[in-house]
Amino acid sequence: MTPEKFPEHIRSHILPTPSGEMRYHCLGCAETFGIEQLLYTCPACGEVLLLQDMEKNRLKGLSGETWREILDYRRMLKIPALKGIYRFHEFIGPVIPLDAILYLGEGHTPMVEANERLKKEIGLRFFYKNDGQNPSASFKDRGMASALSYIHYLVKTGKVDNVLAVCASTGDTSAAAALYASYLQPLVKSAVLLPHGKVTPQQLSQPLGSGACVFEVPGVFDDCMKVVEALSEKYNVALLNSKNAWRILGQESYSYEIAQDLEFDMKDKVVVVPIGNAGNITAVMAGFLKFHSAGIITDLPRILGVQSDHANPVYRYYLEPDAEKRHFVPMTVKPSVAQAAMIGNPVSMPRVISLVRQYNERSGRQNVFFVSVPEQEIMDAQLLANRNGHIACTHGGETLAGLARAKKAGFVSPHETAIIDSTAHALKFSGFQEMYFEDRMPEEYQIQPRPELRNAPHFIRPEGLKEVPAPGKPLSGEAFQAFVEQTSDAIARNLGLSLR
Repeated sequence: MTPEKFPEHIRSHILPTPSGEMRYHCLGCAETFGIEQLLYTCPACGEVLLLQDMEKNRLKGLSGETWREILDYRRMLKIPALKGIYRFHEFIGPVIPLDAILYLGEGHTPMVEANERLKKEIGLRFFYKNDGQNPSASFKDRGMASALSYIHYLVKTGKVDNVLAVCASTGDTSAAAALYASYLQPLVKSAVLLPHGKVTPQQLSQPLGSGACVFEVPGVFDDCMKVVEALSEKYNVALLNSKNAWRILGQESYSYEIAQDLEFDMKDKVVVVPIGNAGNITAVMAGFLKFHSAGIITDLPRILGVQSDHANPVYRYYLEPDAEKRHFVPMTVKPSVAQAAMIGNPVSMPRVISLVRQYNERSGRQNVFFVSVPEQEIMDAQLLANRNGHIACTHGGETLAGLARAKKAGFVSPHETAIIDSTAHALKFSGFQEMYFEDRMPEEYQIQPRPELRNAPHFIRPEGLKEVPAPGKPLSGEAFQAFVEQTSDAIARNLGLSLR
């Protein structure tokens, strides 16, 4: 559908043009800086940054009802730049022109309601938002679409050239960074750092396939992150981890999509996200706050952050009820099946602290909660979800286990509706499923397979068969007929089938 067919009173707003004034805002000293250069930490005090639209009040020039109408009509456009996360252009990157926007099919991932059996198991209605259906099969594509669109904008305007994009990763970030950077070659090249032996084969194959320079580093993600930070401070590189404030902006689209898919009614809703480097929960809160300020939503949903017992520094921080007595302490993580969340010193922790305070204040009550779950519950929950029609990754298991814990703790009520995050595709973590099914989970994960959740293939070859087909050696005639009949009968006996 083309804009001239839309209602006249919103027609001029359907195709956004560059507007606003964006600046980096330091969460430490409150200084602001222009976006003409790539910044990741405050040049004055070294604290992390958030991006602010200095003219954000202009968004209030339209009513919430009008904004809802604009966004709904914008869904009908066939313009690539507005089909992804930049459908929400004015809230993500209002200064970026449409011809600089990089779209590879990210965003607008489906929300799939749990079946009756699974809802009964958990005790309330909930949906999975399947972010594994992004191009590189994880939610990280949202942030990369934003970060690389900004870099593309800087390149097109002559502010930077010969960009080398770098990131540390547990797998998903590297896949997304390499994919989006590869689209902009030769203007942008990429290099990724991975913790040696801590990334699944599927995840390792992705940046390699996209042509990135891949470096495996001893240690865990936190060690890789320190190396990348040193690179970005000393050399001319573009950092693509969530320290990059443009990443956070792109990930805000997750909130906007949930709101739009629920007809902008966020009353009695709970949004459940896993916490790794803490960029995603930061973005989710920031996104809902923006929509609330613009009047697009009238209620702020409850936010539930989930961590594994093996990597839960954010949960531990909020165990102290008195904000004045809280002190963040990084932790040494233990192995987790939720590998992307295996981070003991989240880069975005200062953003979390700031935005949790803002979110609770705007809500007029505590509206952000944190839970920690054991590895056993993470793996069991993932398998339970996927046995009921979902494609949840281990982090999707983490959020489902977290929702169940929150329900028992009274953080979530039976009358509420939850939207839980599956951050990546199940196939990225199929190795953990195989180890679970084969009862060979390493001891450090502290997971024992539940018999009712295990599964394995059955090899069928009836004893009486003299010949069976093989590659390059097909059967025919009576031998083939005997193979078909005896094999089908054996399968029927195994399944307990009755004759017609």
